[in-house]
Amino acid sequence: MPFLWEISRCIMTNLANTLVSQIAAHISADGLQPGDRLTERKLAEQFRVSRSPVRAALKQLEDAGVLVSGDRSGYRLIDVAAAEDFNSPTAEVDEDEKIYLQIADDRVSGRLPERITESEFQRRYDLTKGRLTKLLRRMALEGWIERLPGHGWEFLPVLTSLEAYRDSYRFRQLIEPAALLEPRFELNRQALESRLSEQRWLVEGGIWTVPDAKLFELNSGMHESVIECSQNIFFIDALKRVDRLRRLIDYRQMLDRDIARERCIEHVELLYLVLQGRNEDASEFMRKHLASLGPLKGRARAAISADT
Repeated sequence: MPFLWEISRCIMTNLANTLVSQIAAHISADGLQPGDRLTERKLAEQFRVSRSPVRAALKQLEDAGVLVSGDRSGYRLIDVAAAEDFNSPTAEVDEDEKIYLQIADDRVSGRLPERITESEFQRRYDLTKGRLTKLLRRMALEGWIERLPGHGWEFLPVLTSLEAYRDSYRFRQLIEPAALLEPRFELNRQALESRLSEQRWLVEGGIWTVPDAKLFELNSGMHESVIECSQNIFFIDALKRVDRLRRLIDYRQMLDRDIARERCIEHVELLYLVLQGRNEDASEFMRKHLASLGPLKGRARAAISADT
């Protein structure tokens, strides 16, 4: 499934990009000097993520001339000054995220037509060609817009009503607990341990700084990694389709991070059950977890209800 592979690759790239600035900040804050070593294992432990995104982040810093590959799977610092360029997200990156979420909100609320040209995008959001190209590529990888043959772009179907959003959770309550009980269920320990590291990072502080869109990727990715263990292609494909449809409503929920952290704590508990082979317990836990997730609250509910 090349499209789904592209989405997975995009998620990993976003996490690696975040780690680049975090590693650069670590170099400055800890006063590292040329010749000091950085290793995947220690950085993965420090930032509570798996080694794969750390490896990708280190490669970016190597390509930028900050690091050089060393012995024993490590890197040596060679240019402290070059690390400063990555020390924190730029104002442009922050502005891109703001515009990205505004486009998502305009799409859900019906303020954007189903078909739109790049010139209309640029005029409406005051974008340069380069920034628009980057935003459109991200939207296309996430599966809610596609290029039309010849000219323009078309938005793909998304959930735009509160009732449809609720229905998506009722559907998930049927398939996700059942997937854990599939006879061909096969534990992918490496993938789930990586998801566990991500969820523990959120619980231990990452939840307060991670962007809304990124939080959606991490949490939906956790559920998708669990259902992929079922090896039932109908369950797997159904969940990925639902996640794609509900993405924009989740973006505009203005998540209460205290509540979001509680959900991540539940994710950690769920993953422990699955990793221990306690699938019947995990199935029941999943059912209760999803039952508590569906209803929207506060501003999110009011905003979506006003558009339906």
